[in-house]
Amino acid sequence: MSSSSSVRRAARLRREYLYRKSLEGKAGKEEHAKRLIKAAEENGTSVPTELRNDYDKLKRKIDAEDVLTEGGPKAIDDEYATVGLYDPRVCVTTSREPSSRLKQFSKEINLIIPNAQRINRGGYRVDELIAAANEANFTDLVMLQETRGEPDGLVVCHLPLGPCAFFSLSGAVLRHDIEQVGSMSEAYPHVILEGFESELGKRVGNVLKSIFPVPKPDSKRVVTFSTDNDFISFRHHMYAKSGMDKVALSEVGPRFEMRLYQLRLGTLDQKDAELEYVLRPFQNTSKKRKAL
Repeated sequence: MSSSSSVRRAARLRREYLYRKSLEGKAGKEEHAKRLIKAAEENGTSVPTELRNDYDKLKRKIDAEDVLTEGGPKAIDDEYATVGLYDPRVCVTTSREPSSRLKQFSKEINLIIPNAQRINRGGYRVDELIAAANEANFTDLVMLQETRGEPDGLVVCHLPLGPCAFFSLSGAVLRHDIEQVGSMSEAYPHVILEGFESELGKRVGNVLKSIFPVPKPDSKRVVTFSTDNDFISFRHHMYAKSGMDKVALSEVGPRFEMRLYQLRLGTLDQKDAELEYVLRPFQNTSKKRKAL
């Protein structure tokens, strides 16, 4: 596919996505009316007067809904509608001129994510990187960043339309820094999401779990994202049964802490895309307010 045709295709897909997103507001009134009818039927009360003329039409739509269509179409979830049906293909890269420690960290992230491919950033601009990833049919892009040789940033960008989640990193411990580190399997891991309870938390959970394929039930590998006070702890373990009711855990690394500071409804190169969440300075001192 030529570069000009790929650009036109990306622009067309983006327009279609924005059109679907604009339909959410129009469909909101109808979904509200269907919720009122459902509540009336469940509680055994009469249907509100203003909905009686449209009751037959709305009732037919309610009866035709299933798990996927219940609640109406939501453009915000369209990006992950096929997650689990196909194995993701993830591109792992770094910021320009990475240090040796960031290179090693990117290799370990590449090993953690099945079907991932690590590429050298070189002199690619961000827009060129996104275009190349789209042409290669990658489903996600993971970019690692650093300050003075210490990994301090992670970006997960879903392709081709977004969203794009920006995380700060702290306390990164690589595999060779962990004492008595165990051997790591390349089996698809089970993904544990702990504490992602709010709507934003569930959204971030979708962003993180979508880069991992569906594992086999007998997989002995576990990846954990656990949030506490909006800080996400990442851990990577292998486990084995050591008895009838006993399980032995072995950490295989790496481990690090993350914090979401921006969620953008677009790809990494679309700086003018709508922001779904931004961490504000006053939120750093608000102990009672939890975003995730």
